[in-house]
Amino acid sequence: MKLLDLTLDSLPENLALDEALLEEAEAGRNDDDVLRLWESQETAVIIGRSSRIEDEVNLSNCEHDNVSVLRRCSGGTSVVIGRGCLMYAVVLSYERNPALRMVDVAHRYVLGNVAMAVNGFIPNATLRGTSDLTLGDRKFSGNSLRCKRDHLLYHGTLLCDFALASIGRYLKTPPRQPDYRRERDHLEFVTNLGVSREELRNALRSQWRADEALDRWPELTTNTLVAQRYRQSAWHHRL
Repeated sequence: MKLLDLTLDSLPENLALDEALLEEAEAGRNDDDVLRLWESQETAVIIGRSSRIEDEVNLSNCEHDNVSVLRRCSGGTSVVIGRGCLMYAVVLSYERNPALRMVDVAHRYVLGNVAMAVNGFIPNATLRGTSDLTLGDRKFSGNSLRCKRDHLLYHGTLLCDFALASIGRYLKTPPRQPDYRRERDHLEFVTNLGVSREELRNALRSQWRADEALDRWPELTTNTLVAQRYRQSAWHHRL
């Protein structure tokens, strides 16, 4: 697996780069699985591909605080990101691992590896719900995926030392909740790992055996996606 530890200058570029890595793999321009790591210094709400903003986002608070609301290419519900929230993405080939075509297997495989990395510091990180990682009954990682013909993109958040109160300020109670949440509010439901981001980066690189840097990130594809989608209000606010 190749490593791309790269944060671009803007949120639209960073969202586009995850999708670009998937598109490059699908087009046969990258033969390796990839682990990408990045971190936004800007607080923002990232909504799922099919999320309805009015159902999930406290838009008035976002507008008051000048917090961007942007849409990603994968499913799932909305998350708040920013400083102290490490972002990861893996692009994986079905040819190398055919079982990943089954979505439940993909969830278990990817989150099992992420949990193993976390368990090097804090024991008993567990997959709960469809795609949450938890310590006990408190969530520290939300995840989603995008499936194509020959590859999948699986990406998510890892709360290290994030300002947790911002989640309740910018997100409504989600319309779909896992049973283990038990209708708790955001602040009672989430937790930080309390692990340094650099330590977690190293653990993820080791767990995924991402020992070699990706030679070239897909700049042209990223820029095309930014222009066509990620800088377009019609994409982000279409639902």
